[in-house]
Amino acid sequence: MSHASIIASSEFFSAASPAVIDAIAASAQEKSLVRGDVLFKEGDAPDALYIVLSGRIAIAIDNKPLDSRESVVALMVEGNLFGDLALLDGGARSALARALEPSTVLRIPYSAVEPQLSNNPDLLWGITRVLARRLRAMDEALADSVFLDVTGRTAKRLLELSEGKDEFVLPVTQEELAGMVGASRERVNKAIASFIRLGWLEQRDRQYKLINRQNLEVRAS
Repeated sequence: MSHASIIASSEFFSAASPAVIDAIAASAQEKSLVRGDVLFKEGDAPDALYIVLSGRIAIAIDNKPLDSRESVVALMVEGNLFGDLALLDGGARSALARALEPSTVLRIPYSAVEPQLSNNPDLLWGITRVLARRLRAMDEALADSVFLDVTGRTAKRLLELSEGKDEFVLPVTQEELAGMVGASRERVNKAIASFIRLGWLEQRDRQYKLINRQNLEVRAS
């Protein structure tokens, strides 16, 4: 798929004309990452947004100096766009972006997008829809933190990471899963052990098998 097609398929650019898409695509470049590579850190001066072409990118907030853990606030997969917030408000990066596995992203410089936003205000409709969707996701995450305990949040994250499959390889480490749940690794492991003990889940290293998806879904609600 061409860079123009990839950009056009993003909701962020859904209101852009083919001419605008082509102008933006002319400055886009692919960047390959290995596991652990950091695209940017919290507080960095921003200059580009990204679209995931393959792999997974964690968007995380460092909890230091409170503790040594990171909170993974979002998991970017193929087709997802990120790094755009600073384009809209001119601020520094609000989180870090790190590759969880070998990944490829499409880097789109702000300098290619900013003139198009000024000359084509209709682009803002697509951006508004993206922001609305993120607000809904934040509301859901806030509700989870209030109404679900660690066991419930662990069940929910495992179901999300399974992507509808009953057998899957966990795409993140136990530490990263704990960051997504918002709890210590020990408490998340205890929750997983309880699912295994109840016969809802089987696990061998990073291989997981959902035996009773329905019970996990109930626990996650």
